[in-house]
Amino acid sequence: MSRSDDVLERANLTLERARERHGAVAPRARRRREAEVLRRLGRIAAADGAIIVAALVIGWFVPLGLGGAMIVMALLIAATALFALMPVTREVAVEQLVQAPIKSLPSQTERWLATQRPALPAPAITLADAIGVKLDTLSAQLATLPDDEPAAAEVRKLVGEQLPELVRGYQRVPEPLRRVERNGRTPDQQLVDGLKIIDDEIAAMTRQLAQGDLDSLATRERFLQIRYQGEE
Repeated sequence: MSRSDDVLERANLTLERARERHGAVAPRARRRREAEVLRRLGRIAAADGAIIVAALVIGWFVPLGLGGAMIVMALLIAATALFALMPVTREVAVEQLVQAPIKSLPSQTERWLATQRPALPAPAITLADAIGVKLDTLSAQLATLPDDEPAAAEVRKLVGEQLPELVRGYQRVPEPLRRVERNGRTPDQQLVDGLKIIDDEIAAMTRQLAQGDLDSLATRERFLQIRYQGEE
């Protein structure tokens, strides 16, 4: 294979991986935006409805007149603008992650990690997106896991403590020093290597948690074979 063909092949592989990552990240971002839009619309509808009901009740006893109608209109505009601009969800504080219920820990960590993207180098952003996809899967797996299970403690330590501390430790390094080598590696490289390890560990946890479901499915399938096919 010529050098140009080799370069072209590697470029195609890189593009394919980027498309795969975008295909995994885009649906989550779209769902998040859609949920935020629905919450905003719900708040606006509730506020405007309350204003209209209050105006009707007051108008039943006291005629509002043109001035009252203008006040109601102004209140409707103000409430709509306020709830359209007001943040739908609170920003996740890293201190909250340690105390978060295990069922909501992955989603909260994912939200927190998404807000850290602007401060990360490009390779770390790619890994952060990959970790976000895995956290989305992990969140569904932890829905029925009790907080006192050993597996829950391992997830909490990795996702709620070690991941945020790695990112925060990098952010504490002054920006001009993040690309300066120290002991053979730069802080940028140390961050990327650490995120790779965490990404692999989350993938391993997902497989371990899924193993119980896979074993249960295989047992159920075997039972069905014995119960029904054995009677034929």
